Amino acid sequence: MPSGPRTALPWIWLTLLLALCLQVMPLAEGWQIWRPDWLGLMLIYWCMAAPDRVGVLHGFVLGVLLDLIEGAPLGQNALALSLLAFLSALVYPRFRAYSLVQQSLLVLVLLGLVQLLEQWLRTLFGPFSMHLAFLLPSLIGAALWPWLVTMFQAFERRLVSHD
Repeated sequence: MPSGPRTALPWIWLTLLLALCLQVMPLAEGWQIWRPDWLGLMLIYWCMAAPDRVGVLHGFVLGVLLDLIEGAPLGQNALALSLLAFLSALVYPRFRAYSLVQQSLLVLVLLGLVQLLEQWLRTLFGPFSMHLAFLLPSLIGAALWPWLVTMFQAFERRLVSHD
């Protein structure tokens, strides 16, 4: 993952806001369970690619925006995305040394932990549900990780070569 002063903050925020739009895009009933956690994936990517520029504050701000858009209890998504950014920062030194398959497994664990936290918070504030289908977005996100990383690395190489 290329990192350094070339990664512009407007580019980072543009991709994070695009992921926020994908996260709240309406889907048909029954298809919502198959939506990957776009915002979580993008946050993990930028925490790994530009750890000096993206961190817990970005997770908190994006979480509050997601709470406001979804009408969720204020702070629920902010807590989850802040935790995701914090955990990403914790595993950052080892993460960059892993292969894409190993990174995908770690992304599955990170997104899965955040999904478990969100499910726990939902059961505190709403109806109780006892099924593991809420982990599907984490599994899909882990499957998309190699493609996402490869695509963004190609974009960044192209941006650097045009400068």
